[in-house]
Amino acid sequence: MAPSVGISSYNWEEPCGEFYLLDQPPEQVPPPPAPQDTRRWARALGGVSAGDMALQLTVTGNTDEAVVITDLNVRVVGRKAALPWQVYSMGEGCGSGITPQTFDIDLDHARPLAEPIAGQDGDTVVPAKDFPYKVSTRDPQVLNLNVHTEGHEATWYLELEWSSGDRHGTVRVDDGGKPFRTSALEGRKSYSYWPDKDEWVAE
Repeated sequence: MAPSVGISSYNWEEPCGEFYLLDQPPEQVPPPPAPQDTRRWARALGGVSAGDMALQLTVTGNTDEAVVITDLNVRVVGRKAALPWQVYSMGEGCGSGITPQTFDIDLDHARPLAEPIAGQDGDTVVPAKDFPYKVSTRDPQVLNLNVHTEGHEATWYLELEWSSGDRHGTVRVDDGGKPFRTSALEGRKSYSYWPDKDEWVAE
């Protein structure tokens, strides 16, 4: 049976700042929400993830029988010029995040791949490890993905390949049935929210 894939975080290095591009002036943008609500907040405003998108997947088997995750494919369905909108920061500063297995995805490549890179678990460096991984109901696997673009707006989704005995298949991972959208932020006007002024301030 195919494993379950959940998106458990859009910002796995919390409290690092997240950035969204919005086609709205700062006086029309409400204050940033609690970290767990930033994705919903941005979607309601028509926002697009900007620059680096930290996506955390939790893969769990649906039975006690081990399922092998054999690969993670990146499918870019569109690539065009970066959006000319303003950048809004969800926060500043960065604490140490738990990084079980980490992958880098460069959406600017002609054929983006999920490249294993070293991560951090507290003060311990977690060596880069490529597929395969085994999962079951008692042994899930967390994958931290650093997805980024420096020059485009990209729409994309993921395909997680799996096998178990003589069975195999693919699980699509997307943004609620639609492709993810990520756009470069270089050269865009940027704002941070100042609670003491109750307003967005240009950086």
